[in-house]
Order: sequence, then C-alpha cells, then structure tokens
Amino acid sequence: MTKRQEIARETRRKIYTTACSLIEEKGFANVSVEDITHACGVAKGTFYVYFRRKEEIIFECCKEWFSDVDRKAREHKGTIVEKLAFYFKGFMEGVTCGGVELCRQWVREVINPSDSPGDMCGGKYAYDHKHLTDFLNDAVKDGSLKKSTPVETLVHLFMSELYGMMTCWCMSDTKFDPEEWVGRFAKLQLPNLLAPYIMTHAEARNRPLRVGATHREATKPSEASAERG
Repeated sequence: MTKRQEIARETRRKIYTTACSLIEEKGFANVSVEDITHACGVAKGTFYVYFRRKEEIIFECCKEWFSDVDRKAREHKGTIVEKLAFYFKGFMEGVTCGGVELCRQWVREVINPSDSPGDMCGGKYAYDHKHLTDFLNDAVKDGSLKKSTPVETLVHLFMSELYGMMTCWCMSDTKFDPEEWVGRFAKLQLPNLLAPYIMTHAEARNRPLRVGATHREATKPSEASAERG
C-alpha cells in the first residue's frame, strides 16, 4: 500500500469514527455533514470523497461489529441452537452498544427504506437478513439442520423478534431491556422453533453421500444430532 493510500484509508476511518461518536451522542437527525467534518478537521468536500451522504454512515456503522458476531457464532462450539443463541446475544449487544439514537435510525430505515437510496436501501435489515439466511443455509449443508428446514420462514421469524425488540427499546426510551429479552427468546422459544428440523443421529447416519465426501464424513452425526442421540 502506498503512502497516499494509507492516508486516504486513515482519513476515511477518521470521518467514520467521528460520525459514529457524534450520532451516538446527539442523535442522527441532530448531526450534519458540517458537524462531522468540523469535528475531525477536514473539508466538507472530503466527506463526499468517501461517503455519498450522511445516511451511508449508518450502514457502515453496523458492518464491522455484526460481521464479527457472525464469524464468532459460526466458530462457537455447540449445537445449532447454541450457535444461534450466541449470535442473537452478540447481535443485541451490538445494538445497545451503538446507542438508542443509532438504533432509532436503523428502525426508521426499515419502516421507510426510501430514506436509504440505491444499494443502501433496506440498509441494516437487508444486511442482517442475508447473514441469517446464509447462517441457516450453511447449517442445512453441514447436516445440523434437515434439508426440509423452512429457512426463509425461520429467518423472517427471527428478524421479527430481533427488530421487534429493537423497536420496543426505542419506544420505551431504553426502559425495555433487549439484551434480557433476547436471552429469554433464545432459552424459551428458539429450541422449540428449531426442534422439528434438527437432524437426529439416525437421520444423519442415513444421509446420502455428498459428492467429494468420504463415507465416514457422510455418516458422522452433527454436534446437534449427537447431543440428541
């Protein structure tokens, strides 16, 4: 990487972190592009070199944390239920860590996606939906879930729960505790929702041999299957 590229990357990072801090402190609606550029000591035109508009910052704010949550949940040792519980916990910690004003803006974008034009339309919701869909599809591929698993339906149920909790947090002015409630959901509802689709030991043993897989791999039960017996 050249010196010029390093400077450009650092400038973009500085604008991004400054904007996130201001939005968390003052609320999205109360922060202008001028506020951001003034706080980080760059010209207004410099902002538009890296971001098309202020709303793009909102989408950027979610990417780092939630990509990390997704990765850690996949690596988490346990059943598919435990992995998803880990994902939901990390997801909601990221929401509350960002602050209620940032959460309110994410919810506004879901309610009125036209506020985020072009490829940002749907913003965080579309991003989260894709991550959960990929998560469940991969669980089907590795045998943790049956092929008959209604992935799209489950994703919509999970998204409704998560964004419902986010909305309640915003509406209650933070009195509602989304981290506590996502824990309750993971404990009381998640196992029952997934139970019909978790591969049993016998089903895993009778799975057809995957192309390129050894017989031992094909007959090896998933972690969830082994636990269920």
